[in-house]
Amino acid sequence: MSVPTIVSVSPNSPAEQHGLRGGEEILAINGCVPRDVIEYQLLIDEPQVTLEINSGGIHSEVEITRQAGIPLGIEVDGALFDRVRTCDNHCEFCFIYQLPPGLRKSLYLKDDDYRLSFLYGNFTTLTRFTESDLERVLAEGLSPLYVSIHATDPNKRSEMLRNRRGATSLRWLSELLDNGVAVHGQVVVCPGVNDGYWLEDTLAGIAEKYSELATLSVVPLGVSKYTNEPRMRSHTRAEANKVVDQIEVWQQLFKEHLGRYLVYAADEYYLAAERDFPAAESYGDFEMYEDGIGMARAFELEFSNQDFKRDKPSGFFASVEGAPPLGFRAPRAEINDEEKKNEKTTETPVGVLTGELGAEVIRPLIASLNRKDVRIVPVKNNFFGGNIGVTGLIVGEDLVRVLSTEPEGHRYLLPDVCLSGGRFLDGMTPSELPREVEVIPTDGAFLKKTLTSNRL
Repeated sequence: MSVPTIVSVSPNSPAEQHGLRGGEEILAINGCVPRDVIEYQLLIDEPQVTLEINSGGIHSEVEITRQAGIPLGIEVDGALFDRVRTCDNHCEFCFIYQLPPGLRKSLYLKDDDYRLSFLYGNFTTLTRFTESDLERVLAEGLSPLYVSIHATDPNKRSEMLRNRRGATSLRWLSELLDNGVAVHGQVVVCPGVNDGYWLEDTLAGIAEKYSELATLSVVPLGVSKYTNEPRMRSHTRAEANKVVDQIEVWQQLFKEHLGRYLVYAADEYYLAAERDFPAAESYGDFEMYEDGIGMARAFELEFSNQDFKRDKPSGFFASVEGAPPLGFRAPRAEINDEEKKNEKTTETPVGVLTGELGAEVIRPLIASLNRKDVRIVPVKNNFFGGNIGVTGLIVGEDLVRVLSTEPEGHRYLLPDVCLSGGRFLDGMTPSELPREVEVIPTDGAFLKKTLTSNRL
């Protein structure tokens, strides 16, 4: 059990006015030791707060009185102050098992912690969920949560999770839904394992037992070249088409009986099946954008309509005062929208770097600009191999390979989604690439603005 450490104090805030400084530890708040930033937030959300502070070994109490609506002004160093609840499943399709050796240690952490589900939109299987967890979720209103389902048949789910508790843990999903907790579900479809008949059975199970789910995302298996599981493979085009067909039939059934689609197929399925994406309005508020649902249509709307906005990111940290998401969802990169690029003119050719799947989405948008000086530069993912083609998994090593063959003096735009804390997954930084790149937000409106502004 650790304690929250103050990272920074906002100028002119109540915390600064009472002499609090970065580096100090908060031992207790109103006599309570917070286990995580959720409790921290609840404890500091009072008009009078007493903090027990450790400042270089010197303990003191600081009493702060503040007006309603005025933030305390403290940013602390993490989300969890006790131990992360790790995952004890052994899923064949787990991407962490498919990572190469030698990456940052944090990338190999498998969490199954409902608190990180609430805070960041991480998915939990509920196999380590308990009665006391349910009581806390209900008492503190920890909603929405994100639950990995994969199969509703108990034996099939236990087989997929390689955990006998997988057969019974969906009882907690029933409890959450029965008590009004909003839950977003996910099914990772593995060809030959839980597709076809089993996917049909799962969707029927959702209709029968879990129709109060907010959404259900059906996403394809991602397979890297490092997998050691013989059953894990990519979908064929025919298999992708079958999944889309199944989803669209069930969407209509849910629409007829529930008044909403409920289940959605990931954008990757439409790309693999070589089919058009559904209409933008079918995705509602794009609640499952970060799970690959409606990304293409949202990006298209951002690109064509500067006024289109969607809520982002998933989870409590969209609005929380307190801990930064370091260690779980670190800031992508520092981006200065007003930065001027020296010696760049309207005649400077532009290369838009993106993953192979992203290229299929962006290509028609770029073509609509009728700009011969702008081109797509797809980056094949040799680092992970397999069927990995999403932009978020581009690494420095592959960018070095691609950019080394690209012309010097051109302008290269790099989406920030492939960075975390300013680094790629392989640890490299943009400064180590053979060509200068301009990191921009992964946002259609920003891409269009960048391509059409006078800064070019």
